[in-house]
Amino acid sequence: MSAGTAGAALVPSSHHKPGKPGKPAASVPVRLLTINDLHGNLEPPTGSGGRIVDETGQTVDAGGAAYLATHLKQLTDKNTLMVAAGDLIGASPLLSAAYHDEPTVALLDKLGLKASSAGNHEFDEGITELNRIMKGGCHPVDGCSPAGRWKGTSFDFLGANVLKESNGAYALPPFYVKKINGVKVGFIGLVTQTTPSIVTAAGIKGLKFTEEVGAANKVSRLLARAGVKAQVVLVHEGDNVTPGQSPDACPVVPGAGSRIAAGLDPQIDLVVSGHSHQAYICKTTDPAGQVRYYTQGSSFGRVITQIDFQVDKKTHDVIRSSVVADNHVVTRTVTPDPETAAYVQTWKDRVSTVANKAVGKITANIGRDSGGTGESALGDLIADAQLEATKSGGNAEIALMNPGGVRADLTYAQSGSEGDGVVTYGEAFTVQPFNNLMQVVTLTGAQLKAVLEQQWTASGTKVLLPSASLTYTADLTKPIGSRVSDIKINGTAVTDAQQIRVAANNFLVGGGDGFTVFTQGTDLWSGPLDIDAFVAYLGAHSPIAPPATNRITFVQ
Repeated sequence: MSAGTAGAALVPSSHHKPGKPGKPAASVPVRLLTINDLHGNLEPPTGSGGRIVDETGQTVDAGGAAYLATHLKQLTDKNTLMVAAGDLIGASPLLSAAYHDEPTVALLDKLGLKASSAGNHEFDEGITELNRIMKGGCHPVDGCSPAGRWKGTSFDFLGANVLKESNGAYALPPFYVKKINGVKVGFIGLVTQTTPSIVTAAGIKGLKFTEEVGAANKVSRLLARAGVKAQVVLVHEGDNVTPGQSPDACPVVPGAGSRIAAGLDPQIDLVVSGHSHQAYICKTTDPAGQVRYYTQGSSFGRVITQIDFQVDKKTHDVIRSSVVADNHVVTRTVTPDPETAAYVQTWKDRVSTVANKAVGKITANIGRDSGGTGESALGDLIADAQLEATKSGGNAEIALMNPGGVRADLTYAQSGSEGDGVVTYGEAFTVQPFNNLMQVVTLTGAQLKAVLEQQWTASGTKVLLPSASLTYTADLTKPIGSRVSDIKINGTAVTDAQQIRVAANNFLVGGGDGFTVFTQGTDLWSGPLDIDAFVAYLGAHSPIAPPATNRITFVQ
């Protein structure tokens, strides 16, 4: 393939359904079925995380391992390989997280997964734990699960841009090659290079994450020299989209995902992405001007991406004109796979004693949707819980919660037999599944303002959720870096030199999500886990009504 330059714009595919392209006699068919960002959702996800807009524009219920298994079986033929683009585990519901996601990984093995890129959440418990998941052995602290000694996986998590700091060697396998119909297909795994800023410091200790395109191109050249010309990148990075579109459309807002998709070496034929939890089927052009598909399949097992193509038996390369792709919504209108349903029920039974314990009550739905402002009722509630848990011992005065750590809504309607308004431990855990440690540091008033200014950057907005003790004004008409004013703690104006005890989880205190000013904090104090703080607060203050989202005054 010749080198060259071409535009990198993403455009909708004109046709996604597998049609009947010409099949040269000297070519063989390959079908890929891909998923991404499952996050251990073995049960059908609830709330907005369990719905998606389908190809007709209707919002439908989607996801659940038993339904996923049925759809996979319907789409599988003798030419099929199943692969994934990361975050299959981590930030998982209690059903999977209670056993360090072994239930999810074991099921993916049963479903035939051959390889996945690592995602940032695969590093939540560190590289040693990720290696244990792949290679086997019981957890060093919690021991063996009820299923017995963990045997490991028959697939690997790939990371061509994940290196050991000590010697620069690959910390994970960089690629996977599978022979199908007499031809070899190579899969290169990548994780977002921003992983160090979105995973706890302990999770990425001893690792460095390099730029994705350069890392992939290096492996691509190695594969090509070994005769593996049909190449697919599985990358845990993607773009956001204009909401409400068909999963087969390409309404992406070009970002890191499209940068990677367009910049990869021309030898790479397809790009399967993840991370942004969106569904799209796009085409881009590679540096040689050739059309290259770029896809993503939503999250939580709600979509399966099907990609069909022909491989030339003489050149061993993908015939680009033969590639067709389609996002299939994992609807719940099919018969759930009975074997998978029984498997999930087994784990539900094992964890039920903990999951079904009532921990509090709410008077109405408390959601994580900010309504466009950035402040959410559930995020505020969590911040209040964190402040209460860190006042004694940590002397906290305010608390700040990162929005990405709020993973689900608290719904008033009963999810089982617990009754309306009752919050179970399992539901609380689903909201906050990370087991982060609560910490308190001292910041000056000037540093607190600097933290709050970091909510807006050129690359996006992440509004921290404040406890009721903290109020301020955010003037969005002003330039980034000078938007915050009128900061008050319990109604009293904050001065630049004032010493303030600020509570947050260890992810934020370590500078996560780009809030680097947190790392300037002093007098570090560590307290309970965030989930324990949340559960204690629910129990102490029930029934809880949704708090008013008026702690931040936005000027727009």
